[in-house]
Amino acid sequence: MEFGLQLFPSVSPEQVSAQRYFDEALRLVALGEELGFTHARIVEHYFHRYGGYSPSPLLFLAAASQRTRTMRLITGAVLPVFNHPLKLAAEIGMLDGISGGRLEVGFARAFLPHEYARFGVSLDESRARFDEGLEIVRRLLEETDVAVNGRFHRFPATTSLPRPTQRPRPPFWIAALATDESFVNAGRRGHGVMAIPLAGSEMARLIALYRNAWRDAGHAGNGRVMLAFHMFAHEDAATAAEIARGPITRFLESLVDASRDWTSGTSSPDYPGYERLFDRLREHTFEKTVAGGAAWVGTPATIAAQIREYHDRVGGFEVASVQGNFNDLPYELVERSFRLFAREVMPRLTL
Repeated sequence: MEFGLQLFPSVSPEQVSAQRYFDEALRLVALGEELGFTHARIVEHYFHRYGGYSPSPLLFLAAASQRTRTMRLITGAVLPVFNHPLKLAAEIGMLDGISGGRLEVGFARAFLPHEYARFGVSLDESRARFDEGLEIVRRLLEETDVAVNGRFHRFPATTSLPRPTQRPRPPFWIAALATDESFVNAGRRGHGVMAIPLAGSEMARLIALYRNAWRDAGHAGNGRVMLAFHMFAHEDAATAAEIARGPITRFLESLVDASRDWTSGTSSPDYPGYERLFDRLREHTFEKTVAGGAAWVGTPATIAAQIREYHDRVGGFEVASVQGNFNDLPYELVERSFRLFAREVMPRLTL
């Protein structure tokens, strides 16, 4: 199993300044490479303490590329619905060159109604915009003289510059939350799938759908699944829980607040069941999150057991993206936790 770093800001300016957050995040990236983590990944969100410090994952990863030499740099994920494909393809090519061919590109549909409202985009166009945008970006990276006459984008024959360093392009990932179609489409297209364990007992079924679609489409192998987890390691289990409980709780509260439109009347055929999903999320607690496998908290031995148990429960996954600097957890504690995880957890796992 590969372990990488997930960077997901969930703070307000009153808690942590942007300067402090990014200084600490870049220090953590450099530390992660030193400790053997294989990637750094960061999100795209807007306007809210849930992810709003990261409106441009490519910009952050450009900075991270200058602090690292071997670590893969992954967008987790860029949002075609809010970005023109001509600009997105050009910036992907640019960062792939800057990083020496270490970029991997995750794409997502976006799922927060308040972002759609502010950008003036209909939720009901979500899947169509995503499908069109993703395909255009793929073509712009793989081909030259690309002309498009689509539903949302039209332009004459165009060659995107700079050309990607990796050929035919950087690897793609598709972010999927809880809908069958998202997992199936990722597998059918031959891309990796990145998810978070919010779907609870459904995750094993969703991963199976992805792997079946991958094989049915004739792709070699079994696909690649990346899951994101919160993590806090300490030599004492009670101390680990005491330290992590507040920041993880505040992270969950920020997600519930950012997605409150789903529980107050918003619905869309492009997001079936999201009203129920986020209504259930309001009942999540620190204890339920740990018990459900979405957070690894405790001693190294306990965390290693948690990882093995969840890995077996969902039928296996290839990559764990570990979120250790959640909410306003002090950097000194984050660094200590990651050093302990790398020293005493990672060597135990040969899954």
